Amino acid sequence: MKNVTLRQLRVFSAAARHLNFGKAARELHLTPPAVSMHIRQLESQVGLPLFERQGKAVSLTVTGEYLLVYVRKALATLKDAEDAVARFRGIEAGRLTIGMVSTAKYLVPPLLAQFHREYPHVELRLSVGNREQLVSQLKNSEVDLAVMGRPPRDIATRAEPFAAHPLSIITAPSHPLVTNETIPAQALARFEFIIREPGSGTRAAFEEFQRLHHLDLPTMTEMDSNETIKQAVMAGMGVSFLSLHTIGLELRNGLLAVPDVEGLPVIRRWYVVNSLAKLLSPAAETFRYFVLEHGEAFLAESFGALHPLPHDTAPDSDAPPQSGA
Repeated sequence: MKNVTLRQLRVFSAAARHLNFGKAARELHLTPPAVSMHIRQLESQVGLPLFERQGKAVSLTVTGEYLLVYVRKALATLKDAEDAVARFRGIEAGRLTIGMVSTAKYLVPPLLAQFHREYPHVELRLSVGNREQLVSQLKNSEVDLAVMGRPPRDIATRAEPFAAHPLSIITAPSHPLVTNETIPAQALARFEFIIREPGSGTRAAFEEFQRLHHLDLPTMTEMDSNETIKQAVMAGMGVSFLSLHTIGLELRNGLLAVPDVEGLPVIRRWYVVNSLAKLLSPAAETFRYFVLEHGEAFLAESFGALHPLPHDTAPDSDAPPQSGA
């Protein structure tokens, strides 16, 4: 493997994470044929196949799984070296990788745009996935910071809350749940639900709400996209439980409604999280402070008028103490 390049290792890591060459190509700003070429070149260097391909389905071979462990370590070490050098340069330059749960894509990009205007020479990269995927990226040092609703407990992190995060039932405006009265939670059992996939923070919050109110919802359809769920609800396929930060545009245009339901909204918190095993670069520390300083005001300005929140917010069921570890 003497002639293996860093580009090949980065392509392999992205392809292994997504198990989809097209998604890896979009992440790396390459074409799918270029990703395939880099993978073939790496396989030629290794002398063994790294992926199994069955039609459009892609999976790692045993060799690929073993190699991935060392590739991630190598890339993480290289990033640490880059961060160490960046401390000598200061905040004027550097590369910053931000991970976020898919629900946070409605709030993080505007914050990043504002940050970029103040620090234009910092190279920014976004990684989007569900909570399970983001925890894995934190473990493997694939992201510098993460924005999420439920920080992990199984790895040592610094998790700092920066804003309230409301989740509630959403419906089409003409749905029977949309009345002038408070709907008992038990009444939800009569309706078909469209819910997020296992592993998402939204799904976990909804399951906790069900347990708290002893709800049995036998008819549920799973979808792994907030946008798809919103379209399905607007089309009358059913009702859903989503972050209210995902539906600002639809609420303003009267396309969705948030009925008054007992025990809702569920109030969680948004956290900015980093692994304590990784020393943050100046760019990452600066962005961390930026989110803590500006995040709450941005959300209040963008979403506060749509759904006033109670002053007291319940802590997340599995969130660590504010001190972080």
